[in-house]
Amino acid sequence: MPLVLLGARQVGKSWLLASFAEAAFDNHILINLEMDLAVADVFSGDIHPARILSFLETYSSQKITAGKTLIILDEIQACERALTALKYFREQAPEYHIAAAGSLLGVSINHDKFSFPVGNVDMLTLHPMDFEEFLWARNLADLADAIRERSVSMEAMPAALHDRALEAYRHYLVCGGMPAAIRHLAERGSLAGIATIQQQILDGYLADMAKYAAPSDSVRIRAAFNSLPSQLAKDNRKFQYKVVQKGGTAALFGIAIEWLASAGTVLHCKKTEQGSSPLAVHVDNASFKLYMGDTGLLCAKSGLAAQTVLSSMAIDSTFMGALAENYVAQCLAANGHRLHYWESGGIAEIDFLIQSGSEIIPVEVKAGLNTRSRSLNQFVQRYHPPFSIRLSMKNFGFENGIKSMPLYAAFCITVA
Repeated sequence: MPLVLLGARQVGKSWLLASFAEAAFDNHILINLEMDLAVADVFSGDIHPARILSFLETYSSQKITAGKTLIILDEIQACERALTALKYFREQAPEYHIAAAGSLLGVSINHDKFSFPVGNVDMLTLHPMDFEEFLWARNLADLADAIRERSVSMEAMPAALHDRALEAYRHYLVCGGMPAAIRHLAERGSLAGIATIQQQILDGYLADMAKYAAPSDSVRIRAAFNSLPSQLAKDNRKFQYKVVQKGGTAALFGIAIEWLASAGTVLHCKKTEQGSSPLAVHVDNASFKLYMGDTGLLCAKSGLAAQTVLSSMAIDSTFMGALAENYVAQCLAANGHRLHYWESGGIAEIDFLIQSGSEIIPVEVKAGLNTRSRSLNQFVQRYHPPFSIRLSMKNFGFENGIKSMPLYAAFCITVA
């Protein structure tokens, strides 16, 4: 089936598909449907695969050979009928390899006019690079391997390696997982200039809000997005509409929240008051948290200075706690976990719950070394999970049913 690669802007979808094509095919054709208007216009007429293939051969001056050529349709959200055409490639020309990438498919498709080719495409989502990939990019693969090994054995890392990993983790919080930012750091060895790259990405997000949303919705989407640093700076990080606008309600901003989540710009963490399986049936849709899709973009948007993040003196501040939570949310989402948090009567809260088969595992996040948590004790007493996970600045360890893991090891929490 044709492949549709989803993900927020600037996470590397186009690069990844082109690199895959160079490694696995004799040749490839890359068409950007947002820029190549002549190609986009072709899809407005007959979308029979034979006609499309003939045109693409002429347009690219390349021979398209079944099984040997990969056709890449980039920014496919700019041409909805091209998305519809994928169905016919699946039905009438399955011998040809075709892939599409789209940043805003969840919000840009006009379902009244064009139908999504459900059942006729494979869909994958590309997230920002996680901390492990960040280490690879900085030639620290041995450190990444050591972290994975200790996450299995739960034996403490040697102090020198632990400190080295914590330092890299703090750099990741500032840099984030956007490939352009990581490349800048890898090439120059400095965080200087990264904020400029991140601001350009944020500006692109705001431009998309104006381009792919109705004018009335665009204003609300921007307002909700701009409120995120303030939302996360609160002790109670539950999303509150009144922080977006005085008198704000779900009726006013519900569509905006849905748009941001569908675009991959934010991560939607839903509240549940039950710690039992399946989590999805216990969700309270009226209560949720929103995290930024990338920690580096959160730092840039909030104006948080890199020196503050890199300093070990600031780890117990409220916003540093929010940043650590955002990082863990990003790791869990990239590993395929649906994001949930638990709250009980406003007196106990667990940052994240993950479902592993029929088991529910609580995940507590601490930005520093203070790991005391009455909420975790209450959850354990009530639901008796097989074990709990506590992420903090402390080293690996397993005691009293709690897996103590350093924050830098959050990428090791995978779906069982």
